Amino acid sequence: MGAYPMPLQRFTGRLPRKKWLTGVAMFIVRLILPLRFHTKVSGLENIPRGRGVVIAAKHQRWEDIPLLALAMPIDLYYIAKAELFRGRVMRWIMSALGGVSLNRKRPIESRESLRLIGAILSEKAGLVFFPEGTYFSNRMGRGREGVLRFLSTRYDVPFLPVGIKYRKGIPRTSVSIRIGRPFVDSGKAAPDSLLDGIMHEIARLSGLG
Repeated sequence: MGAYPMPLQRFTGRLPRKKWLTGVAMFIVRLILPLRFHTKVSGLENIPRGRGVVIAAKHQRWEDIPLLALAMPIDLYYIAKAELFRGRVMRWIMSALGGVSLNRKRPIESRESLRLIGAILSEKAGLVFFPEGTYFSNRMGRGREGVLRFLSTRYDVPFLPVGIKYRKGIPRTSVSIRIGRPFVDSGKAAPDSLLDGIMHEIARLSGLG
């Protein structure tokens, strides 16, 4: 069974992310984003080592995704809404860049993605999701319980809250990425209680608490 209790048959193929494509994307990101953003990262010591981790992050704008990839010293995959994977070409691109399709309203329907999540966590990588579900700039949105409930009741992994704060400046926007202490023993806590704790910590780390 491996390190994690899998509710479904484990993913048996290769992870769909393409190293060459993510390498090209990260090369471009490293060239362009520093021209627009000055990023300060704190709390790296809070990232659990040697095991998979679920990262629950603030969602301010689309740049959160590449900025997190630059900030985190571990491989990251991202849970994304199923609508972004429509069509053969978009499905290949999103998967090749590390996206994981999940029906947020009925995640149990995304069976292949559920097996993929198990494989990602078994590979000791980071799985990022945004509990607000969409952008909420400079304010906190209501946390959505569906994805968190699915993950916390099926996988014995820590949940890592991450706050992101943007401050406009000239010539670059300042970005603060603060990594909080992990929530452990998640399976023992009720999902709504876990969500409240994570959302409170995300707000604090983002300067919105």
